[in-house]
Amino acid sequence: MSRKPKKGYYVRGQFVAEGSELDVELKAELKGTPDASRTDLKRESDALQDLGKELLTLRADLLAGLQLPDKLQDALQEARRITNFEGKRRQMQFVGKLMRKLDEATVEAARAALDVQHSGSAQEKMALHQAEQWRDRLIAEDAAQAEWIAQHPDTDIRQLRALIRQARKDAQSAHDAKIAESTGAAPRKGRAYRELFALVRTQLGGADHAGDEAPDEDEPND
Repeated sequence: MSRKPKKGYYVRGQFVAEGSELDVELKAELKGTPDASRTDLKRESDALQDLGKELLTLRADLLAGLQLPDKLQDALQEARRITNFEGKRRQMQFVGKLMRKLDEATVEAARAALDVQHSGSAQEKMALHQAEQWRDRLIAEDAAQAEWIAQHPDTDIRQLRALIRQARKDAQSAHDAKIAESTGAAPRKGRAYRELFALVRTQLGGADHAGDEAPDEDEPND
């Protein structure tokens, strides 16, 4: 009959049995005392579990690039499916246990993938904001057209000017705007307003995201 396995913990994917020579060496390395070792190991364990939680939000393409063990991938998929609080908590503890078995290179790759996702999201928001500012300036300021054309000479100038003219034409009059404000209604934006944003967004280098701006709820279905 096999003996009951010893208690222990994982460090960088390696099981360390309590009381073993490796356990003693690790505790000696970590601040020189067993209590300090326990604290540091708990901190490392919690950090890995938190990292596992963050992986739940990682884009599919970045997650696939990590080539995580099948068991961990299945555990993450199951964690996404679970909605019950207690069930999710237990599942994330299991994810944390599997995370502790990863080698250091994979852990660092996971952190790097999350950094790529976070920085990419920030850059995309900034690009959308820039496109919105340019669209509003082009509609509001005649001088903005010459400035835009100077910076983006490959723009279809005829299309640009036509969209600006139409967007201005579609804009509400000052009287209508006051009525909308008093009734709490949002000003409507026409097709030219949206197409001008798409043109600007594309020229700024966001062809794949030209439709990312949230549409106004009161926009007509023209």
